[in-house]
Amino acid sequence: MSGAARRVGAWLGLLGALYAAVLLAGPIAPYAPNEQNRNAPFAPPTRLHFFDTTGQFHLRPFVYQLVGRSGRFDEYDEDRTRRYPVRFLIHGAPYTIAGIFNADRHLLAVDAPAKIFLFGSDQFGRDVFSRLLFGGQVSLVAGLLATSLALTLGLTMGGLAGFYGGWADDAVMRAAELMLALPWLYLLFAVRSILPLHLAPTRAFLLIVAVIGIVGWARPARLIRGVVLSAKRREHVLAARAFGATDIYLLRRHVLPQTAGLVLTQLALLVPQYILAEVTLSFFGLGVGEPVPSWGTMLAAAQRYDVLTSYWWMFLPGIALAPVFLLYYALANAVYQQMARLSH
Repeated sequence: MSGAARRVGAWLGLLGALYAAVLLAGPIAPYAPNEQNRNAPFAPPTRLHFFDTTGQFHLRPFVYQLVGRSGRFDEYDEDRTRRYPVRFLIHGAPYTIAGIFNADRHLLAVDAPAKIFLFGSDQFGRDVFSRLLFGGQVSLVAGLLATSLALTLGLTMGGLAGFYGGWADDAVMRAAELMLALPWLYLLFAVRSILPLHLAPTRAFLLIVAVIGIVGWARPARLIRGVVLSAKRREHVLAARAFGATDIYLLRRHVLPQTAGLVLTQLALLVPQYILAEVTLSFFGLGVGEPVPSWGTMLAAAQRYDVLTSYWWMFLPGIALAPVFLLYYALANAVYQQMARLSH
């Protein structure tokens, strides 16, 4: 196995682990994403301790209960009179995995009245870590599904335009040029704004996927058209046509397989762009609305000045985008190198 192939496998493995973490948010998250703790708004990330007040070491990590300071709603002190050990695989808020399996086991938690806010809490006292995991189910999966839709449309339109040429080519390419000439972000806002704003979370999610995917078909279509134009003129394709091969057979067996490398590279490049598109729409209130978490709706709290200046952990959904983007771009580079090696 070549070095490029190993890198592709490594990046795919890391991305697979990331998606597995968000899809298994229920057992990993300590709390339900909408569970409120009104007595703990904007609580800072909980500190894990191994040494108690006497200096004794404890193998099991523990926390102290946060107690609000008198007269302040967002400042806390640790009540060190009692330790609350971190417990693993305990019963908690019920959840559903993939809409099929019901369970209530959580990876870690602490006994009440203490709380373990690994990434702090928001203005309603909801655990940011739990919401970050559940929000990834919306943002990361929306980007992946929207990219799949855009590439399916791009493969269909670009393949037909390149293979048949003539008026089909002209019509598809003029439409693609029009889509590319318009600023995609403003186009996305315009398309979404004319659609119903208040929808059930599932319908809103599917609508966002459809809008992003339909708006984004033009660029991959142009690239795929170029590959198809070249592939249909190759000698083995011309020979198959001379022996009576149908257009569908030629496209399925000889032409479209030539676009595999391009499609995989575009997949790795477009997913982070469409994740950002979903986050942007949700940030401006055009995506999946509260109380369902997405990374965009979580970042919307940063529009408040007090959040900008005082609660750094509220920016964690935005910070989480950076490693996701880096993983996808590293995967795109590894796929490109592997395809280049195979073509020589």
